[in-house]
Amino acid sequence: MSASQPPPQTLFIGLDGCTYTILDELIRERPGEGLVMPFLADLIGRGVRCKLRSTPNPLTPPAWTTIMTGKGPGSHGVFDFIRAEDKGGDVYWTLYDSRDVDSEMIWSIASRAGKKIAALNFPLTAPPPKDINGAIVPGFIPAKHLRRNSHPQGLFERIKQDVPGFDPKELAWDFDKEKQAMETLSDADMENWVRYHLPREEQWFKIAEYVLTQERPDLMAVMFDGTDKIQHQAWQFLDPRLAPAQPSELYRRVRGVCLDYFRNLDRYIERLVTAAGPQAQVYFASDHGFTATVEVLRINSYLEDLGYLKFAANDGSELARRREAADFANVDWSQTVAYCRTPSSNGIHIRVASNPGDVGIPKKDYQRFRDKLIEQLKALRNDQGEPVVVDVLKREDWFPGPHMKDACDLTLVLRDHGFVSIRNLKPAVVRRPNPIGTHHPDGIFIACGPGVKAGETLARRQIVDVAPTLLHSLGLPIPEDFEGAVAENFFEPDWLAQHPVRAGAPTRRRGEREQTQEMDAQEKQQIIEQLQMLGYME
Repeated sequence: MSASQPPPQTLFIGLDGCTYTILDELIRERPGEGLVMPFLADLIGRGVRCKLRSTPNPLTPPAWTTIMTGKGPGSHGVFDFIRAEDKGGDVYWTLYDSRDVDSEMIWSIASRAGKKIAALNFPLTAPPPKDINGAIVPGFIPAKHLRRNSHPQGLFERIKQDVPGFDPKELAWDFDKEKQAMETLSDADMENWVRYHLPREEQWFKIAEYVLTQERPDLMAVMFDGTDKIQHQAWQFLDPRLAPAQPSELYRRVRGVCLDYFRNLDRYIERLVTAAGPQAQVYFASDHGFTATVEVLRINSYLEDLGYLKFAANDGSELARRREAADFANVDWSQTVAYCRTPSSNGIHIRVASNPGDVGIPKKDYQRFRDKLIEQLKALRNDQGEPVVVDVLKREDWFPGPHMKDACDLTLVLRDHGFVSIRNLKPAVVRRPNPIGTHHPDGIFIACGPGVKAGETLARRQIVDVAPTLLHSLGLPIPEDFEGAVAENFFEPDWLAQHPVRAGAPTRRRGEREQTQEMDAQEKQQIIEQLQMLGYME
């Protein structure tokens, strides 16, 4: 940037699913591998770090929405990838998008305060809000929808013209490639599948560097999601606790490609931090962490054992086979009172009868039924006699707010943090052949720059603290209805005294859900298949 171009005040780099379990291995010298991420290692040494506790169900849509709004799912209204409506005789679903977010995002808050923003590759930013001062290129949508969902008008064309090698098909999820991987993935295919994500991340970096240098936003934010996608499928090649005593040739090759990804990521971070300049405060956060899951809980199968659910009959037809293989609960709604809608929800919905004769639990029996179900869930044991469900979260305790009624009645915490299965298979609990990656509630939160303490590891923060901290970095007041707080312990006392935290007016709620072009059924199904491929089902 030239001297006449004001530098950004704040650079925010989101790292989807990033966890210290892996990161700490990459920022230290390892025999035979060296230092994989030297720039990030130096940056962390000059800043502060802490664990970041995710949303109660540590899942991408609710967690990133909380990071962007400073509020929990009970307030912003996003709980899963899928939004469902129970109509009694059937349940209908569609994918969440930005119009379902019932809380103002920091991109709009900063824009209203006169700041210029850039938000790249964040989920649930399509369609972009109308009151944005700056640039948005959304994530988690098919390539053909990128142009009309990028803001401002003409930004997509400029990127296409000015960024060398720009390819929207490579930038967005390539559903055909990833579906093929889902169907054929084997040990021999693993290396190519991991390698496929390297050029996609390069695309997002090039766009971020272009927007940073050309648009010069006050808040520059980009999210890299390859960390999550690689860890889902290749966790066994990354987790040091799973490293074999005698690594096979396959292990060495796949781990080598994974390390190439993180070396590239370190280079992207260095370029972006350098372009932002020495006066910018730099932040990193992840929506959740990662760990290994070793067993499967087929929750709907267990609810069937308890007599609360009946699976839909399979008459052998093609339609019945597709329904049974679908990624949504396939049950007989006339005989089901408790069920799990999606694997990613990790929760149970209890159907309450609105009128006499309706399917469901009578309203007067709801508390008694729910308490009994909690006991039955906690009583479930695996073959080793260990509890499978270690905690059961009631929605009024964990999802307070105007959208509490949309949360699962009960959210399950499994002993290995795995996602449940909704398949009609027995037994209800089965051990996995090999450990795979799953979400852990503790992610990362890192800061560096002017006024930030150096070389400190601090106590765990909550995910609702990210948004107020970013706004404070911009010099803006914190909306009084935010549910988190500025991470004041990140900053030097003198800097904080000169930049005190200020309370501001409450955020704005969105208006009526505007109508824009929707994804068609095939595109929605492609996204569902993508979720399956990433491990959100058995």
